[in-house]
Parts: sequence; structure tokens; C-alpha cells
Amino acid sequence: MSVNYKIKKMSLFNSIIFGPIKSRRLGNSLGVNLLPDSGKVCTFDCIYCECGYNKDNKGGKIPSKERVVEEMALKFEELSKKGEELDVITFAGNGEPTLHPDFSEIIDSTIELRDKYFPDAKISVLSNSTETGKNSVFEALKKVDNNILKLDSTFAETVNLIDKPVNKSYDINNIIDNLSRFNGKAIVQTMFLRGEHNGQKVDNTTDKEVDALIEAYKKISPKQIMIYSLDRPTPEKKLIKVEKSELEEIATKMRNAGFDVVVG
Repeated sequence: MSVNYKIKKMSLFNSIIFGPIKSRRLGNSLGVNLLPDSGKVCTFDCIYCECGYNKDNKGGKIPSKERVVEEMALKFEELSKKGEELDVITFAGNGEPTLHPDFSEIIDSTIELRDKYFPDAKISVLSNSTETGKNSVFEALKKVDNNILKLDSTFAETVNLIDKPVNKSYDINNIIDNLSRFNGKAIVQTMFLRGEHNGQKVDNTTDKEVDALIEAYKKISPKQIMIYSLDRPTPEKKLIKVEKSELEEIATKMRNAGFDVVVG
């Protein structure tokens, strides 16, 4: 069965700064891509990634810290002169943003620029959580307003099927422990989907999956949980979007467990 939602073009971000764009979860968002503009660099190889599979979009040169900060400053000044407002500055892009070797220093510079040009804007980082064990990444993520960390399943077999970690020593229990170290200063983001991949059934919406996620959330104590489903084209074509009505049912179960849940 093929994807049952309107297909938009699958593509890479071709610049460091993109937008502002209207984010369905974050508002008027200026995007920052810390990875190559010609390829993808990621510690996951998700079957639902809008940037495609790693092998099909191999990364190029990661932009320097100096170039990132310079382009960010120029864009902030331009938007400020135009009188535009920003709700959020979002680090996302062509893979995992925390892989940038100067990620911590870039976050510090972003905070300074934000305070100068758009003091009311929030700084968000969309991360797949794989680098949270690194102290420099951990400390940098603690400084941002929206520390958004991925957790699609607590079962290794499901994670290996959906998220496909590149590092074979990846341990979902270590990730949950790392997320709990934020002491609530984290937003957990979970993608729900169904379908098939390489002849294997894909479905993290079952009671078993959802109940296990809730137990993990209890350990992590996030300030918010974001749940969502497919909205963009995926490299695996046999995936099915979970409709909002069903996401709301899952959200109700999570809310009944005491969590603040946003349905994307």
C-alpha cells in the first residue's frame, strides 16, 4: 500500500539559512541548516526522512562556524529592517544538527544574535537524540528554549526498522537515560506511522508500543510531547499516514498519564 497523503517534492535544504516558513508545530520559523547544502549527514537513516536515504544523498562539506554565524547575522539584520517578526529560530536541515563540530559555540552565538534582533523569539533544535551523550551537545541543548528530542519507539527492533541507527552500538535504553538527564528541560517528539519496509510490517501505534512509550516518558519527564505523522514524501513508499483522529486518541491516553501533548 502506498502513501495516502498529498506528496510534496522530496528535497534537501540548499542553503544554511532558509525561510522564514510557517511550521505546523512551531509558528513563524527561520531555519538553520548546519550540514552540507549538497547532501545529508545523519546518525539515523529513517525510512520516513524527507531528505531521503543517506546513501542517495551523501553529504559534502559542513559549513564553518564562522560562515553560519555570518549568514545568520545578515539574515537577522535583513528581517529586522523589514519589520518582520520571528516566533522561532529552528536548527534542522539535512540530517542531525548536533553533528556539527562547533554546535555548542554556534548555539552561544545564536543566543547573542537572538537577544540583539529578536529577543522574543525561541530557539529550537530538532534532534534525533543520538548525540545527547556528548557533554558539549548536552550542555548546549540545555540552553535552548525548545530542546526537541526524538523518541519513536522504546523497542530496539522497531527503532532499527523505522529509524535505522547508523551506529550499530546504538542502545535505546542509553538514549532514554540521556533524555532523563535533562530533568524536564526537553520536548519529546514521536512520529507515528504504519506500512511496510523490506517486507517487514511497520506499526508503532499498537497498545504495546504506546504503553512502552508512556513508561519511557515517565522516566524522561518532558515538559511536552509532540506526536505527529507523515506530511512529506518518504524514501520508503509503502508507508501510511496515521490520521489526526487516531493521533488524538493516542494523545488522550498520554494525557491521562499526566503529560502535555501536542498533536501535529
